[in-house]
Amino acid sequence: MRTRIQERFRGLREAGELGIIGYITAGDPSLDATLKFVLALAQAGADVIELGVPFSDPLADGPTIQRASERALKSGTTLASVIELVGRIRKASQVPLVLFSYYNPILQMGLEKFANATETAGADGVLATDLTAEESDDYRRILAAHHLDTIFLGAPTSTDERLAKIAACSSGFLYLISRTAVTGAKDALPDDLPALLRRARAATRLPIAVGFGISLPGHVSVLGGLADAAVVGSALVAEIEKATKTGPSGSAIDAAGSALAEKVRSLKEAARHGLSRREVAP
Repeated sequence: MRTRIQERFRGLREAGELGIIGYITAGDPSLDATLKFVLALAQAGADVIELGVPFSDPLADGPTIQRASERALKSGTTLASVIELVGRIRKASQVPLVLFSYYNPILQMGLEKFANATETAGADGVLATDLTAEESDDYRRILAAHHLDTIFLGAPTSTDERLAKIAACSSGFLYLISRTAVTGAKDALPDDLPALLRRARAATRLPIAVGFGISLPGHVSVLGGLADAAVVGSALVAEIEKATKTGPSGSAIDAAGSALAEKVRSLKEAARHGLSRREVAP
């Protein structure tokens, strides 16, 4: 049985189209606002949406997402409440959903309880950003039993052997970090990204999504000839922060939703008109 993530990537492959994966921090500035943001992103054309679970020590994240995590934690957001939010989203949309979390909250909840609740709510995959492939046997076994994709991160520093190991532990797609740095929007993609993607292609037939630093339609146009999807996170979180700076009023939430939709539409337009990904596909 294919997950929504797998089905979406199959559709993108058949269309020869680059996917757009949007990341936002759940609970920033509230879970009700996040529900509206997710629906706006989905309606604007986001192919997959990652819901970031706020964490008190987000070492892999840059300042934009760190501030979003702080705001979400202050609003009372927990892993359990993010899972409940997934259920609310499912009543209105079938967009593929990934829970993006550090491993500690998952471990504290308990793997079986987490997997059961996440499947029941209607999520499609999980990315535990600080869980290594070597320590993931129980995690992968339990999540697979609940029909949840397990997504792992590959990096520029990963050897070919390491990329193969990470890919073997992944399902849904392989998330490739474009640079050795924390998250955050950048002006240009790294010069060595094409070589990294070629190495990843040699290691797996899974779809490959590239994240960290993706923010502009020009980035997406370039990736159209290299990857299967672009992950956009900090650029979206920054739009929420900007629109709600004076407070989470109804008008501010609406403005943030409109800004998110406009951003994704521009990126999706670039994805549809970028270079064909088949140029470098195996």
